[in-house]
Amino acid sequence: MDYFKSLVGGLQPSQAPVVAEDSDFADFAAAPPPSPASIPHSPADAQAAEPTAGPGDGVVYTKWYRVWERSKPSDFMLEAVIIPIILVALLVHFWGTRRNRSKAKKWMAVHAPLLDREFALVGYNQVPKVTPYAEGVQGDSLLAASAKLPGDNVPDDMLREKAAWEYETYTTGRQNVAFMDVKVFLKRRMNPVMMIAEEVAGLVAESVKPKPERMEAVLYTFDGKEKEFVPPPVPGSEETGKTKAVGNSTYDAFVFAVVNKLAMRKLREERYDLSLTFTKDSPKLPNWATVMSESGEVTDMMLTKDLIDAVTKAGDLFEYLIVTDQPTDKPTTLNETTPKKRLNLCLRLPSDGEYLSTLPIFQAFLRLPDFLVSSAKLRPEVLRKINAIREEEKGKLKKVSDREAEEERLKQLDKMKKEERDRKMRGMTAEEQRKFLDRESEKNRKKQEKKMTRRG
Repeated sequence: MDYFKSLVGGLQPSQAPVVAEDSDFADFAAAPPPSPASIPHSPADAQAAEPTAGPGDGVVYTKWYRVWERSKPSDFMLEAVIIPIILVALLVHFWGTRRNRSKAKKWMAVHAPLLDREFALVGYNQVPKVTPYAEGVQGDSLLAASAKLPGDNVPDDMLREKAAWEYETYTTGRQNVAFMDVKVFLKRRMNPVMMIAEEVAGLVAESVKPKPERMEAVLYTFDGKEKEFVPPPVPGSEETGKTKAVGNSTYDAFVFAVVNKLAMRKLREERYDLSLTFTKDSPKLPNWATVMSESGEVTDMMLTKDLIDAVTKAGDLFEYLIVTDQPTDKPTTLNETTPKKRLNLCLRLPSDGEYLSTLPIFQAFLRLPDFLVSSAKLRPEVLRKINAIREEEKGKLKKVSDREAEEERLKQLDKMKKEERDRKMRGMTAEEQRKFLDRESEKNRKKQEKKMTRRG
């Protein structure tokens, strides 16, 4: 009866089952409800709010944002080592980059008067500039004034930073000259580790010896092709309807170079055009310089007094001056042997930044195309001797080209025969294919027997 009463009327409070106490939540059973922390308004309140030791372990519990109270300096030893290294690397990088930029701008500022006087456009500005230098300043006065110019006032469009250790500029707008590219190579001061590694490697192996800070200029001559470089006059301009007189800017092709003896061997190995020349010392040059030329007549013509004096004055800063029409790299096809006349000049940069000794050779280099156009007319005997060596090199390339063409022709012929054979076999029955293969193998056997008979 009590059982049915419990089902109808439910359990009495006194008869409710007792839930066993969970031991996992015993620590939180008597915990008071959380309440927000109050902000102390007086020193007494602040002292009362100080962290206290936890029960039984003696550890001081602090707020989560009080890093200085729950950490010690030894926890940051790795950061204390890495951060100074990063700061030093950044300082060295910025110092090296700024130092290289300063040296490059100094070079540009020193040579800008010469470039502005020789070319209508210097740098990467689309509009030719009016030279700011007095028209009466020429010769040694111009060179002396150039050497004293600061590098801070060089416009950004006159010199372009290709890399932190490489700067370049461009000039055009001169008689007998199409354009000129100039590159200034500096040390990798922003990366001392790589710079030291290159120096150490250079002491061990000569092939990886780092090149010094230098300037390399490549001047391309017109050689009678002004119409390919100079655009026609714009309709409606002052030159429309007028015939612009263009002088004969051609000169005979040859290879000639004045080089420093320390760089002679490496240049002969690296440059194909200089491999066609003969090396011979000249009593007119200092003992540290030599001549690489295709003919003695070319040497006598090119070694003028002005050039000899400029090379002598440059001293050890002079690397090479090359007049050439042949490719720098060895050609692999006949198309690569097309003559392209140009002049190369390489000078070391002085460590003290004084360019007075190298300015004369740079000026002689800029005016050398005028001398070539007026004087580089060789005798027919000399030209035949020069062309004979070049025709011999072309003949070697032609043999290689013909052999490659013949190999390609045979490959195509074999391919066509195979396609024809496959086409025939697809239309045959199994018995016809067997007979066809037997006849083919018999033909191959007879061919091999004939070859063995001929050899015997």
